[in-house]
Amino acid sequence: MRKWFRQTAFSSLLSALSIGFCQLSGAQEQSGVTLFENVRIFDGKSAALSAPSNVLIRGNIIERISTAPIAVDRRADTRIIAGGERTLMPGLIDNHWHAMLIRVTPAQSLGDVGYLNLLAGAEATDTLMRGFTTVRDVGGPVFGLKSAIDEGIVKGPRIYPSGAVITVTSGHGDFRQLTDLPRTIGGMPTRMEQTGGAMVADSPDEVRVRAREQLMQGASQVKLTAGGGVSSPFSPIDVTTFTEPELRAAVEAAENWGTYVAAHAFTTAAIRGAIAAGVKCIEHGFLVDEATAKLMAEKGVWLSMQPLPEDLRLGFPVGSVQRAKADEVWPGIARSYELAKKYKIKTAWGTDVLFSAALARQQGAILASLSRWYTPAEALIMATSTNAELLGLSGKRNPYPGKLGVVEQGALADLLLIDGNPLDNINLIADPANNFKIIMKDGNIYKNTLAR
Repeated sequence: MRKWFRQTAFSSLLSALSIGFCQLSGAQEQSGVTLFENVRIFDGKSAALSAPSNVLIRGNIIERISTAPIAVDRRADTRIIAGGERTLMPGLIDNHWHAMLIRVTPAQSLGDVGYLNLLAGAEATDTLMRGFTTVRDVGGPVFGLKSAIDEGIVKGPRIYPSGAVITVTSGHGDFRQLTDLPRTIGGMPTRMEQTGGAMVADSPDEVRVRAREQLMQGASQVKLTAGGGVSSPFSPIDVTTFTEPELRAAVEAAENWGTYVAAHAFTTAAIRGAIAAGVKCIEHGFLVDEATAKLMAEKGVWLSMQPLPEDLRLGFPVGSVQRAKADEVWPGIARSYELAKKYKIKTAWGTDVLFSAALARQQGAILASLSRWYTPAEALIMATSTNAELLGLSGKRNPYPGKLGVVEQGALADLLLIDGNPLDNINLIADPANNFKIIMKDGNIYKNTLAR
């Protein structure tokens, strides 16, 4: 017993020293100064660019913004970037992302976890290189990837993780096969649950356990599926899944941790059930009716929407259950955006790309497609400061406390330098390889084509 105790104590000491060293190393990396000179600023809130300005970053914080010259000591760790009146704007935020489910097929998502994390790490780097410096991950075993990014092992965006999607038997997110039935209550978890992709919970008590497990692992918010979904094989769109007491159990668990529940819901019945239970954010809402849209606005419930591209719908095979459900849902996208605008619902933006690396490469183009309903300024404000406002609902569970989604004094230095004015031409966002000259996250530059 003593030997075990000594070994455990020594391991704890090594772990503490390692964490301290990593924190010290991070502080040293961010001790430098970056000065952007002669840039036009989109601050994440305004509908127009600033006058030519200078922006001083010290470490990972924007320290000063001025139209007058800013003097700095020209030390070895000082970077001065000639902006040439290019646009400096906040890093983009995708509020409906699934980092672990982009480059895999549904079958592969239940496979070797090491392989899945390597794929997800490569995709995370590409996500950052598309200018997305933050994502809210609303379903998947992403905690390890988040840690690797935060520790500098993998290049990628900040991740606000939900962990496993919590669903009911046959609900959206239940990717088990019929051969996995019947479920034994209290028995061995299925492969889907072992990997942490989704958890089945069929009572208020089970919901509490599963929600608390995600919070224990570091979830910044909890994700449930309140109604049917497109991609799940046994989840009709019209079905309302969780009962109100079950949803309330998740809300209670999340609120005890100072955070909130986001609920997947398409139909009016699913949305109203979630609102009645205290859910703060509805994901999708594509089949919402006008009275429910008005109710959401009155209660201040967020609507996290996605202008899903046709390529995603067409990716489901003709004749499949999933294709039939996609055909049912897609026509509602335009109307839900119109209702969101009419009633001024708090509206966030995301992509919800699943099982397609090709579609992930269109992340910026999906954002630009908001121009069907919004001006370029409105769309970019949604993908920066508005999305950051939703992230703030995590309270003390926020893994990255500080101002995100804005270019202002005291904000975290997540920045893009763009060749052109995206407020005039939002399609610049669709081609980050050519138009994003600098990508900075947390004060560190990950791309700089001006230095060539």
